[in-house]
Amino acid sequence: MSEQNPYEKLGLTEDASFEEIQEAKKRLTQEHNGDRKLLEGIEAAYDAILMDRLKMRQEGKIPVPERIRYPEKLSQPPPSFTAVPVSRTPGWLQRLLDSPTRSDIIWTSGVYLFLSALIALSTPTSASTLPIALAFGVGFNFYFLNRKERKFGRSVLLTLAGLFAGIGLGTLLVAGLPTLIANIGFMPDKVLTLVTFIILWVIATFIR
Repeated sequence: MSEQNPYEKLGLTEDASFEEIQEAKKRLTQEHNGDRKLLEGIEAAYDAILMDRLKMRQEGKIPVPERIRYPEKLSQPPPSFTAVPVSRTPGWLQRLLDSPTRSDIIWTSGVYLFLSALIALSTPTSASTLPIALAFGVGFNFYFLNRKERKFGRSVLLTLAGLFAGIGLGTLLVAGLPTLIANIGFMPDKVLTLVTFIILWVIATFIR
């Protein structure tokens, strides 16, 4: 091959497409396979054309398709991922707490409000009212708990825990606020029973 410009060396015109340039290089490489000198010339011509095309594109002399100049217009937006809220509540507490329905809240609230009203309105002479109401409160607590998980032993333990917690908290309240309780007109036994009902209501409603 004589001294020619890179396009002439590949048998191309200067307005040849990139596909034509690729095809010419491939064809000439196959034709002159084994001739190292000619292959080097073909490779040099091909590189020179690529550099020339790059320069012309940078100068704006060659129109570039929209998909090349502005690839971000055609690129698909990255998939959006919804962040899953991470619960910071310990696992054992999640297993213990319950999310009651409105019906559950109405039932437990109604039962313990009725029992509390019965205690509050009872007279000092009706001494048997307190233990009977307390027994019903404990029984209803066990029923509500056992209905949720069908675990007899667990229901018994939680009910007893609520009973002892109510009595203990009520005792502290009576010892700490004797004047206030006396002004209200409640006997200590009534206070203990009402506080116990509050604890049992919380357990029956929000614990499983």
